[in-house]
Order: sequence, then structure tokens, then C-alpha cells
Amino acid sequence: MDAITLLRDDHKTVEKLFKRFEKAGAGAYKEKATVADRIREELSRHAAIEEQLFYPVIRATVHDVEDLTLESLEEHHIVKWVLSELDDMDPKDERFTAKMTVLIENVRHHVEEEEDDLFPKVREALGRKDLGELGDAMEAARRIAPTHPHPRAPDTPPGNIAAGAVAGVTDRVGDGVKDAAQGAVATAQGAVSGAQDLVGRILGRSNGSSNGAARSASGSAKRATKSAASTTRKAAGTTKKATTSAAKRAGNTTKSTAKRAGNTTKSTAKRASSTTKSAAKRAGNTGKLVAGTTRTTARKTASTAKTTAKRSAAARR
Repeated sequence: MDAITLLRDDHKTVEKLFKRFEKAGAGAYKEKATVADRIREELSRHAAIEEQLFYPVIRATVHDVEDLTLESLEEHHIVKWVLSELDDMDPKDERFTAKMTVLIENVRHHVEEEEDDLFPKVREALGRKDLGELGDAMEAARRIAPTHPHPRAPDTPPGNIAAGAVAGVTDRVGDGVKDAAQGAVATAQGAVSGAQDLVGRILGRSNGSSNGAARSASGSAKRATKSAASTTRKAAGTTKKATTSAAKRAGNTTKSTAKRAGNTTKSTAKRASSTTKSAAKRAGNTGKLVAGTTRTTARKTASTAKTTAKRSAAARR
């Protein structure tokens, strides 16, 4: 898929989400929250791959798009700030729907300018092969792109490539710490390295006046590759250590709890056994006392009966 087709498909996906949000009723808070999360994720990824790959390439190779791309970067910046505010807002907040409405209006304006003014110039200047390679690189970058807005992060290379790789790992921590971190390291290295080669090839095929820009871009991409790889490795290492430490603490806590539970069970069993023996002893003593009392009563009853019988016999005589 070429780069422009990929971006147009992203625009269509986001527009469907916008319409779904607009159709939700005033009290449909759960639906609005679900759709807002999808919008946040889609726009965050879309902005990242444009800023890391699409804009840098077209600024260096396509004539008369500098102003449009700079405006697009500023529009991205505004959208990220609004998304970051929505990310922390309850859908029941009276400003939530109003803020999302403003976001939608801004994004629609941005999309219209890109599709009507920017994309035709890019398609005319870049051939099918370059657009295809650029689209493949953007597709790979999407897999590690941030899923939350980071308005304070750099939005141009090389800073945004390294920052984006780390942000992508951070955003995915909740979905499986170890796998997310390790997978992002490998993918980040491949995607950034591929972006470096791609920028170099596209710029290298441009006219002679662009050769300096090609060398500069290639050097920046190399530095970004090393920085991104190093930063993501550190993030993965830190995450792995945190996971191992947490698991170890959890294991120690479990063992300690089990030990205390075992000691408590033994103590309880010991007290129960002692109580049972004591009760049995008391029961036995009580049984003996009852048996003795019964025998004494029987003897007395028999003696009384004999005496009564003798008296009755004497009286008859």
C-alpha cells in the first residue's frame, strides 16, 4: 500500500469514529468513552507516522509543500493537547462533548487540507515505487507508534523517532510489560533502520541540489537509530527488572503468607487437640462420677427394699 492510500484509509477510519461519537445520545457516556479511546489511539498513531516519516520525506523531496507541512505539524500539536485533556476527563464532565466537538472540527479541517492541497503535490512528485516503500515503512512504524498523545515530545526527526519508540513502549506497558517492551525494541530497530535507508534512497534519487540534504538526513537517521535502539533497550531492561522485582516480592509475600498460615493452622490444630483432650477427660471424669453415683443409689435402693420387706414379714407374723 502506498503512503497516500494508507493515510487516506486512516482518515476514513477516524471519520467513522467521529460520526459514531456524534450519533451517541447525550447520556450515552459509556459509548462516548469507548469511541473517545479509539479516536485517541487512531489519531496518536496517525500523527506519529506522519511526523516520523511522511513529512520529513516530502519536505526534502517535494517542491512547494514546506508551508503546508509546517501548518500540519502545528495542527497536530493542537490536536495532541486536546486529546491529552480528553484522556484525563470523565465523559460526564460538561466540557467533554464540547471539547471532542472542537477536536473533530480541527481534524476535519486538517484532513481536507491534506487531501485537497498536499496529497496531489506529493503523488505528482514521488513515483509509485517511492510511495510504496514509504507506505511500507509507515506501516511498520505504526506497530510501535504511541497510542496516547505526547504533546511535549519532539515532532521532527531525529528527536521524535527516539521519543516515539520510548512512548510506544510506555503506552503498551499495561498490555503485557515484558512482551511489549521486548517486541518494541526489535520492531523499533527495524523500523527506524528501514526509515533511514528509505529517506536516503528517496533523497538520493532527487536532483543534485538535494544530495547535501540526503547526506544530512541519512546522518540524522543513523543517530536516531542508535538513540532509539539504546533508549528502547534501556526501557525494556528497566521494565524487565521491575517485573522481576515485582514477581520476586509477590513470591516472597506468598511464601511468608503461606508460612504464617501454616503456623496459624498448626497452632489452631494444637489448641483444638488440647481442647478436645481436655473435654474428653472432663467427660470421662463426669462419666465416672455419674456411674459411681448410680451404683451408690442402687445399693441404697436395694437396702431400703430389703428393710421394707423384713418389716412387712414381721408385721404379718
